[in-house]
Amino acid sequence: MNAKQHIVALTIMGKEYRIVCEEDEQDDLLISAQQLDIQMRKMRDSGKINGPDRIAVMAALNLAHELQILKNQNLALKRSLGECLTGISDKIETILEKA
Repeated sequence: MNAKQHIVALTIMGKEYRIVCEEDEQDDLLISAQQLDIQMRKMRDSGKINGPDRIAVMAALNLAHELQILKNQNLALKRSLGECLTGISDKIETILEKA
């Protein structure tokens, strides 16, 4: 095990998981585990989904869907930013050509 890696104990739905991660990723991993635990407990408590496996799959699907939405938004923002930067660059070139 690398010196910068740590074993982190995570508790999700009452079960402990030990995960090896980089030291600088530990806080994000803990936050992610907490979010997953909260989402899984909400699903369990709603009574609509039974069984820890089904709850885990549905929680993973929900989180993957949220991630995909954010990726799509990020891509749209990158495109928009690229178009803005191209427009600014064109305007600067036009002004410099006239000077």
